[in-house]
Order: sequence, then C-alpha cells, then structure tokens
Amino acid sequence: MILDSSVDPKETALMVIDVQNDFCHKDGSLARQGIDVSHADNMIPALTYLIDQARLFHVPIIFVRTIHETSTDSATWVRRLRGKSQADLCRKGTWGSEFYKITPASEDIIVTKHRYSAFIHTRLDSILRTLNIKNILMSGVSTNVCVESTARDGFMLDYDVVFLSDCTAAFSKEAHEMTLTNINQFFGTVADSNQVIDKWVTLGKNNLSITK
Repeated sequence: MILDSSVDPKETALMVIDVQNDFCHKDGSLARQGIDVSHADNMIPALTYLIDQARLFHVPIIFVRTIHETSTDSATWVRRLRGKSQADLCRKGTWGSEFYKITPASEDIIVTKHRYSAFIHTRLDSILRTLNIKNILMSGVSTNVCVESTARDGFMLDYDVVFLSDCTAAFSKEAHEMTLTNINQFFGTVADSNQVIDKWVTLGKNNLSITK
C-alpha cells in the first residue's frame, strides 16, 4: 500500500464526521434508543491522537457536524426513518448536537450538513479547493452511513480518499467491516492512523533533508 502521495500534508485534509453527543455519548439520542454506541466511544483515543498529529504537521482539520431543523427536514428526508423515532437527533441548539470529546481549535474549520454526505448542499467542496486539497482522510461516525457517503462523494469529485479503519466506527462490527471492504475495493484506500502518521514523519524527514 502506497500512502506517500495520498497523505502529503500540503495536499491533505482530515475530515472528522459527526463526532457528536447524540451519536457517541451513552446518554445521547441513539444510545437512549438501545443502539450500541460503544464502538464510537472506543475509537475516540485514536482519533484524538490523530487530530493532535494533524495539527503538528499542519494538516487542515475539518469538523463536520449534523444539524437537523425544521427548515431542512424535507418529507423525503423524514421518511428515511420508516416510522422510527429520531425526532430529537442532533436538533439545532441542543446538547446532542454538540461535539463529543473533541474540541475544534480556532484555526480548524467547521462544516454543517443536513444530509448523510458532507458534500451535499454545504461549502465543503469550495473549502477543499480553496485550500488546494487533493486528498481527504476520513474519520468519524458512522462508518457505513455518513462517513461512507462523504467518502463516496469525495471520490466522485476526484479527491483521493484514505479511509481510517481505527478512527471510524459504526454501530456494529459487521457494518464497519463491510464498509472497509467496499471502500478499499471501489472508492479509496483503507489504512489505520499509525500508517498515516508514519508517512507524515517520513515525508517530514525527507523534506528536511532536501532543504539542508
């Protein structure tokens, strides 16, 4: 697996998708419905460390959050629930919509989305092209829904996708692994955060030796 060109800090952005209380916290909306959020909680240490390393290597970090509100709740969108009650999920201005165990820094970018994909009706593509980003590192929840939807759209828009197996989480092991297989076969490269960080360290050393 060749990661050098696909994680160059000068051309790479880290996407952190939907790491919010309602998706990850034991008292959040999904957990209250009996959904197992432990996988999301367990991946937080690896994600937190990756975020710290991304800042160290000057990799732009884009925190994506879901916000649901009446003005964006189309009839089609609401029907996705098939009668399930998620009326309180990530509603605008609520505790549930706040970030979970991560805090964007002043230099980080926040993108608000109202659909599964962070590219749909948001400023994300404009931000990435303004920053001359070619590669996107995918992290967050859930692996098989919002993270995968964003990764697929990113690939369709000609970004190189690196999907981080240890910094993404679904609400079942099977759903998580199914997406990793699908992404690696059709939409990008699956790697873990340590592989990415190792490449950043190597690229940094190489750049330093060239300047000497």
